[in-house]
Amino acid sequence: MFNDDILLATQESRKHVELVLHVAREYYLEDHSQAQIAKSIGYSRPSVSRLLKEARERGMVHITIGHSLERMQALERKIQQRFGLKHVRVAEVRPGEDPGVVVPRYAAALFTEICTPDSLITVSNGRVVANTVREIMPQNWPETNVTQMIGTLSPDNPMTDSPDICRMLADRLGGTYTLLPCPMVLSSRDTASVMRKEPQIATAIKLGGGADVAIVGVGATTSERSGHIFDAYVDKRMSEHIQALGAVGHICGHHIDVHGNHVRTPLCDRTISVDLERLRKIPNVIGVAVGKRKVEAIRACLNGSLLSSLVTDHETAQLLAETA
Repeated sequence: MFNDDILLATQESRKHVELVLHVAREYYLEDHSQAQIAKSIGYSRPSVSRLLKEARERGMVHITIGHSLERMQALERKIQQRFGLKHVRVAEVRPGEDPGVVVPRYAAALFTEICTPDSLITVSNGRVVANTVREIMPQNWPETNVTQMIGTLSPDNPMTDSPDICRMLADRLGGTYTLLPCPMVLSSRDTASVMRKEPQIATAIKLGGGADVAIVGVGATTSERSGHIFDAYVDKRMSEHIQALGAVGHICGHHIDVHGNHVRTPLCDRTISVDLERLRKIPNVIGVAVGKRKVEAIRACLNGSLLSSLVTDHETAQLLAETA
């Protein structure tokens, strides 16, 4: 045990401390060997070794071993255990990076890990889903089939649409695809009822609901808007109404409350999409979502067992973990 108040009282002890500091800096900061240090100060190598030991014992040297991966994995484990998920991937997004670009790389890696060469895959729409597909490494999986799980967006919507994502993923996997040739939201309940009975549409919905793997996005619901995919169908007044019904987010065209239960809105009977009960039965549903404004919606999906895997950014994961 060293007492610096006593040891630093004399000039001799101060010179000794200076020597210990010098040796420690040469070894730990300058990366010089003990033999090199011994030669430069005129001491034996065992003496240098003793001086380095003294530096550690006196707290002059603080050695920290770690990596950001450890922090990410701790978050992943906490969220995984809290919500009973199969997989959680948390991406470290550095300053200046776009989470909507970084997170999909992690989602693409997870998809490749859990997907098999004969999988039936279904996809929703949106930026992060499209970016995930773009990051998937090309495969030679001719037995895979990719299908839409939701109808097409309005022609005025600039988001990457489900049919394009479907074709893009099939191309990257070297497989086939099945489209759902119908708008996401139709003009009336009766029209939607008729369209659901059309063989091609019914087949696509059935395939989507029976998929092995799904890649989906998660949307947030506010009083201002109900989510980008609904921009052509929902104005501010209806957004306020949908929020008043208890909706906090949406997934695959369906609004949900904080418990992940389906919230019936004026759009429900007009929407063409795989229903939530079928979504829950898909073995591997990879949810890709970023941003703190989506935390409540993501948590709702997790509470309702609508996702089996989550890929998100560090900030969003931290907020989820704080309330987990």
